[in-house]
Amino acid sequence: MFKLNRISLSVVVLLLASLACATPGIPTPDSNAIGTMVVQTIAVGLTQTSQAFIPITGLGSPTATFTTEPPTFTPTATLSPTPIFTATPLVPQVSVSVATNCRVGPGKVYDRVGALLVGEVAELVGRDPTGAYWYIRNPDSESGFCWLWGEYATVFGNLTLLPILTPPPTPTPVPDFDVSFSSVDTCVGWWVELKLENTGGMAFKFMSLTLRDTVTNVVVSVDSNSFTNINGCLTTKTRDTLNSGTKMIVSSPVFAYDPTGHKLRATVTLCTGQSQSGACISKVINFKP
Repeated sequence: MFKLNRISLSVVVLLLASLACATPGIPTPDSNAIGTMVVQTIAVGLTQTSQAFIPITGLGSPTATFTTEPPTFTPTATLSPTPIFTATPLVPQVSVSVATNCRVGPGKVYDRVGALLVGEVAELVGRDPTGAYWYIRNPDSESGFCWLWGEYATVFGNLTLLPILTPPPTPTPVPDFDVSFSSVDTCVGWWVELKLENTGGMAFKFMSLTLRDTVTNVVVSVDSNSFTNINGCLTTKTRDTLNSGTKMIVSSPVFAYDPTGHKLRATVTLCTGQSQSGACISKVINFKP
């Protein structure tokens, strides 16, 4: 079955009403013609109805698209982190990685008057022309100053205005040494070995050694223009000069007996010239081997 829209139905009703109201005597229209008109009217209605429901293509409903991604922004400028500035001490200072002596002048020939220890910090006052020594406030004296060797030093602070200072005159070298008991040795007889260290500023070229056993009152002595160490029955080592800062073991004259346990007294004299010439200095030690 088919359905008529409102327009087609109205046309059919009007046609039927016209036929019903036709005047008698007037020739009746051909019934086939009327049926043809009705059929054509219905066909037109059907055509219009079907055209009214023709789908329109290409105009589909837009589909909304959603995204969970955050919007992307392109930076127009690169921001750099704010630099952290470390304040530079106005007063230059120094520290050391190894404990270092501080002297009245830049060198070992000068007297030691203090020391800068690891972990301590001292104020810098100047430096020597070679750049090897720093002139600092003496860490062991509130009012004094001294020269610090820069081998183990680390300096920091503003060094721009640090003056270059002229070192004091080199002191006149003074002979000096230390002596101590080392051991008793033996091969043919027994002898005492002593340790010598030249702590002065001059070399020694002569040695006089006198050794007294205070128990037996036996005395042995030797004068020599060299320094000799006898190592048992194996080797002998000899030096002509004992230079400043050097150490050496020297052997005494031989005892005919073992002096171990006896109280001994040693008198040692060292001279800067041969045969007791030049500057000489003597030291006496008492010990019990």
